[in-house]
Amino acid sequence: MLVAGFPAGSFAANCYIVAPAAGEECVIIDPGQEAEAGIDEILREHRLKPVAVLLTHGHLDHVWSVAPVCGAKDVPAYIHPDDRDLLTDPAKGLSLQPGQELFGGLTLSEPDDVKELADGAALELAGLEFTVDHAPGHTKGSVTFRTPPAGEVPDVMFTGDLLFAGSIGRTDLPGGSYEEILASLSRVCLGMPDETAVLPGHGPQTTIGRERATNPFLADLTEGTGGSSPRKTARPGPDKGF
Repeated sequence: MLVAGFPAGSFAANCYIVAPAAGEECVIIDPGQEAEAGIDEILREHRLKPVAVLLTHGHLDHVWSVAPVCGAKDVPAYIHPDDRDLLTDPAKGLSLQPGQELFGGLTLSEPDDVKELADGAALELAGLEFTVDHAPGHTKGSVTFRTPPAGEVPDVMFTGDLLFAGSIGRTDLPGGSYEEILASLSRVCLGMPDETAVLPGHGPQTTIGRERATNPFLADLTEGTGGSSPRKTARPGPDKGF
């Protein structure tokens, strides 16, 4: 499997392009701010043809470029229905002051073709299989995408802003919940094998095993139940983000 990525724009939200191999079809995950040029460079370099855009959640730093990317490539966007309204009203996901404009009056629009994601759905795209896990807590409609192991390649999980290297997504914005994100981490992440590669929405790649052993937010969680965890202020990952 070919995975190429880069941190997009001033928020450094990771945008990923995933394909079976060079010269094949691909999917784009989370095209954030100013992502179009980086996407086009990777598509040219690896001779890839996009067939879909997958969105881990609806925050602006992850969906900023979704409409122009989908329009230029004539491909659908996939998002959980609980976050779909953020595609046209991203301010709903932020804590703006009364009268405060969003980035100088920025407006967004939905792509022409939007498909809604369901928990447990299996997406067959670009010759790959992605399993969708609804993982609320950072936003109501946060999801992860995971691919099964293939040969020597372990499971790969695109976690969005659910799980980072050493941290978890913030829960202090509208739609966030500390209790829900702990339950999502327990249900979605802790049951995965230690060697599972975690490609997060911000910051460096990690593994489930590394986070299980070192991430303070996972320390007292038990698989599948949410368990308990010391009350900490959940913060964004190592880079800027929502």
